[in-house]
Amino acid sequence: MALGLLRGGDPAQVLPAAIAQAREHTAVEAGQVDVVRGVPWVTVRFEAPDDLAASGVGRAVVARVDELVVVETSRVTRRFGARWHPLR
Repeated sequence: MALGLLRGGDPAQVLPAAIAQAREHTAVEAGQVDVVRGVPWVTVRFEAPDDLAASGVGRAVVARVDELVVVETSRVTRRFGARWHPLR
């Protein structure tokens, strides 16, 4: 998720909130915050049996994070080998 303006509160709570929301639905592998070309990105890696389940988890995480900070863009990807591909 590419993040925009804070809606209030503590920015340090964004990543823990995203991970906690994903954990309500599935096992979480990792979470991280990166800055790409000046834009903060939150990434949450989680397990999902199929694309439909992954989409549902992704929507739940985005909805939770959007309560704390404006989510400018988001996408759910699936790993095949060493590469990540967007869901169709």
